[in-house]
Amino acid sequence: MTHLFQPLTLKSITLKNRIAISPMCMYSSEDGFANDWHLVHLGSRAVGGAGLIITEATAVSPEGRISADDLGIWKDEHLPFLQRITSFLRKHGSVAGMQLAHAGRKSESEGKWTAVAPSAIRFSETYTVPEALTKDGINKVVIDFATAAKRALAAGFQLIEIHAAHGYLIHEFLSPISNQRTDEYGGSFENRTRLLREVVASVKTVWPKELPIFVRISATDWVDGGWTLEEAVRLAKLLKDDGIDLIDCSSGGLHPAQKIPVGPLYQTPFAERIKKETGILTGAVGMITTADEAESILRDGRADLVLLARESLRRPYFPLEAARHFNLDAEWPEQYLYAKPSL
Repeated sequence: MTHLFQPLTLKSITLKNRIAISPMCMYSSEDGFANDWHLVHLGSRAVGGAGLIITEATAVSPEGRISADDLGIWKDEHLPFLQRITSFLRKHGSVAGMQLAHAGRKSESEGKWTAVAPSAIRFSETYTVPEALTKDGINKVVIDFATAAKRALAAGFQLIEIHAAHGYLIHEFLSPISNQRTDEYGGSFENRTRLLREVVASVKTVWPKELPIFVRISATDWVDGGWTLEEAVRLAKLLKDDGIDLIDCSSGGLHPAQKIPVGPLYQTPFAERIKKETGILTGAVGMITTADEAESILRDGRADLVLLARESLRRPYFPLEAARHFNLDAEWPEQYLYAKPSL
């Protein structure tokens, strides 16, 4: 069997393959509610054979949205349609994951709410100046993540990912570029990582021990004076001790001056280094576009999971195509069996 189609066991759940659908914002919600678009979008990836499907960045509070069109999980009324989605995903053999997020200073509120951040420093000239969080505000963020995780469980999700990447709130605390606080949440590495570790600890009080938790990080800011890969490795060691199951290794998003050398597998070295230096499981993401590329990442021990984003939009049945590419007899939906090619 190829590495790509080997199961991956994470605590009490087992992914049927190593192909995951990465969180991708759809900007198609109203007041945080999922709708038919999300059901069809996520459901088609389950029909297409992905082992794990993770929702777009799902806001833990109204003010935590990237935009007014983002998915949310800050109230119980959001749950019924999400339950419909998770039921469909599980019925078709995929594990349902939810990415919990807070946009911080990159929230484009259009005056509907106040954006918050570690410091009153805006992302760029096109964004408003955020309000620096008080300690009470930080405590609210920590509680909001835990409450959202509890709702995600009630909605039928089997895995959660804490979004600490792409210049959103938790990443803003990690980077010295956006975090210029002088209290216990700013300055030193220990202080800048404090919010993330408090969120993890809070989430673990409501999330079952037998279900996995991922953390997505930006392994580097791609900006001088920003968050570095060395700090990402150090953080991953701490998160492993905190009980996190996998680090989803992305990069950038913190500062508009970033210079990213985009190309095939350009972020995979981050997953490789974090995996090798800490022993924690890692996920590789970023311009992985072919079955052979995905297989090589796993075969060479560079990561434990491959996350597809844009390529899954272009090819929602990528896993079934990859199985055929490797001459494997993948499981097809019963409704499609008459079209299943013979090996």
